[in-house]
Amino acid sequence: MRRRQFTTLLFGAAASWPLGAWAEQPEAARWIGVLMNRAADDLEGQAGIAAFQQSLQKLGWSNVRIDTRWRGDDVDRERRYADDLIALAQDIILAAGSMSVMALQHVTRSLPIVFVGVVDPVGTGFVDALARPGGNTTGFMLFEYSLSVKWLELLKQIAPSMTRAAVLRNPANPASIAEFVAIRSAGQQLGVEVSPINVQVANEIERAVAAFAQSTNGGLILTGSASVSIHRDLIIALAAKHKLPTICASRSNVTLGGLIFYGPDRVEQFRLAAGYVDRILKGEKPGDLPVQAPTKHELIINLKTAKALGLTIPQTLLATADEVIE
Repeated sequence: MRRRQFTTLLFGAAASWPLGAWAEQPEAARWIGVLMNRAADDLEGQAGIAAFQQSLQKLGWSNVRIDTRWRGDDVDRERRYADDLIALAQDIILAAGSMSVMALQHVTRSLPIVFVGVVDPVGTGFVDALARPGGNTTGFMLFEYSLSVKWLELLKQIAPSMTRAAVLRNPANPASIAEFVAIRSAGQQLGVEVSPINVQVANEIERAVAAFAQSTNGGLILTGSASVSIHRDLIIALAAKHKLPTICASRSNVTLGGLIFYGPDRVEQFRLAAGYVDRILKGEKPGDLPVQAPTKHELIINLKTAKALGLTIPQTLLATADEVIE
């Protein structure tokens, strides 16, 4: 695909500079590639890109060209986009999600990569260690697998009669496999039978959720994979139709009608990533910058959805929630 077909943003382009600005901008524009694991109309993804751009500007990077590729849920497209970005000889690449990092590392082990939204970067082989990543890649991990256990615990606390939980995940994502193992192990302790629902094709999702809902006392765990994000409207609608309480790894899912969100601020990771991009463009090596984990997690409860499901939210949870949607 040709460059004009891609979303391209140019700050301080030469064509728009006043004549006197040449003395103030002696260096050529720096190029940053961005490989997003969401669709181009994804609001959370758009907010992340905007936060990244604004943070770069605050750090003084007005002469920066950003080429963004939105791969949606298409693995083949992601591989093509990874090739395209690297072929453009970018200075650095921002990668959102594990699959994006995997595609990029398959092509290059030298061009600097800063990631956001990745789970277990050591286990997936993206970095050697969190403190000293080594190689060309570093960034901001989304959470540890213990957080996925917390999802099941919270769902059980709000829906105590739940004895079955389905984990909606992308089976092609290595992190999704490990997440499921952690949740299933926690389910054995909580008396909850845990099963997977693979999220790839819309009609298959609909059949799988309908089949799961045929038995009572079920709940859904919506992981943070791009596949879940792509099909979130369908999944939230199915959860409402079949009266299934849901806990979501993405904030946008609970604002659309999911029951609970628990996790870090994904948009904040893009702001932080701008700081690492700044340091690398100024000469630091990605392998020397430690991978950082979130220090704060938010709890958001959709009280309107709880009432529709006939659930009473414990006062202890309401008191600790960062936000309650009524």
